Amino acid sequence: MHLQGLVPVAQNFPHRGLSDVAAAVRAAMQTREMGSQLAPGSRVAIAAGSRGIANLDKIVREVVRHFREIGHEPFVIPAMGSHGGGTPEGQRRVLAEYGITEATVGCPVVSSLDVISLGRTPEGIETFLDRTAAESDGVFLVNRVKWHTTFEAPVESGLVKMAAVGLGKLHGAATYHRHAVRIGLGQAMRSAGRMVLASGKVLGGLAVLEDAYHDTAELVALPADEIDTEEEKLLSRVISWMPRILFRDVDILIVDEVGKHISGVGMDSKVINRHPYGAQNPWSWAPGIIRVYVRDISPLSYGNAVGIGMADVITDRLYSKIDWPNTKVNAMTSSNLPSIRTPVRVANDTEALQLLSQTVGRQDPGDITCVWIRNTLELGRILVTENLLRGELMEGIEIAGGPTDWAFDADGTLAGGFDRVMDSVAVAH
Repeated sequence: MHLQGLVPVAQNFPHRGLSDVAAAVRAAMQTREMGSQLAPGSRVAIAAGSRGIANLDKIVREVVRHFREIGHEPFVIPAMGSHGGGTPEGQRRVLAEYGITEATVGCPVVSSLDVISLGRTPEGIETFLDRTAAESDGVFLVNRVKWHTTFEAPVESGLVKMAAVGLGKLHGAATYHRHAVRIGLGQAMRSAGRMVLASGKVLGGLAVLEDAYHDTAELVALPADEIDTEEEKLLSRVISWMPRILFRDVDILIVDEVGKHISGVGMDSKVINRHPYGAQNPWSWAPGIIRVYVRDISPLSYGNAVGIGMADVITDRLYSKIDWPNTKVNAMTSSNLPSIRTPVRVANDTEALQLLSQTVGRQDPGDITCVWIRNTLELGRILVTENLLRGELMEGIEIAGGPTDWAFDADGTLAGGFDRVMDSVAVAH
């Protein structure tokens, strides 16, 4: 096997990061006078999620400060379905990993899985609300608005989803995903979310928009009665900023790590062009990718390996780190068993590349095209084989270094992984 050399490539997307995130939070909250309708001393539940949102601790801290400064008593609740193993302690731990603790945000963090029923939607979906949130004087949502990994709809992942799945906790999330098997997750989630928003308990939310580099680009405060309609416009905006692999056809995509904090399904399905239910290359606007190889699982995923079912090959190293009870809770809650199917397992990277090279329809290994990424969130710097750089390149691609040969340790592992190879070839250039 002789693959062409690896070349570091910069994928240049527009930078939209805010220079002062804290000031932007304060401005957004004050402009819409969030919480002004409440009596002084009201207890406000601030719902915070579990995705890897940039500056989440800083954003939540400023939201807490806003409500405290106008005379209320804020506290934070984890707005999560099955994350953290679906336990109160696990969900509190997830928030702590993102820097959200009583000490860092300046208010209590109250974690519970207890819910109350709000009744049924027109589709017959029983809708649930976190009991702690229900017993507060008002709930304020903080979440990133972005595309969802399993469907396309006017509203995908954001404040509406948090109102439904996040505030519905483990029981609500499982209920909505069971209905999704029949009517689709988009419809089930939005229907339940609308019911929660119409309950009178939600004050509003802060929509966090990120650019292609995972930087906080915009913060929009919305009263509860505007969330459902305005989120459609915000989603359209962030989809236009979506990072992607800027090559049309790829034989082998190598992903250094998967993780629940990276994407709800471990890898962004719209980056790797795989559907979590099993479809290959379902998104016509994304690159055609023949094989996906995943090398490891991020420690921040706590062994949750949801999404490995989208890969063709994984390492024994990754497999040994899987926390199966945690992973199964996630898959069962989302009614998505294909997402945790075990792909072909290999001992090391050498074996993986040999196997993959024989299954992409190329007679000459030198014709095989490869893209290597750290994870599906970080696409500003990637490694590609030299043959992908022939001919006309898509706008935004910049060659950032010279080619280097594939290097393996004595045990057959790619020496140093993505970061070491990227840094070494970029420095050499």
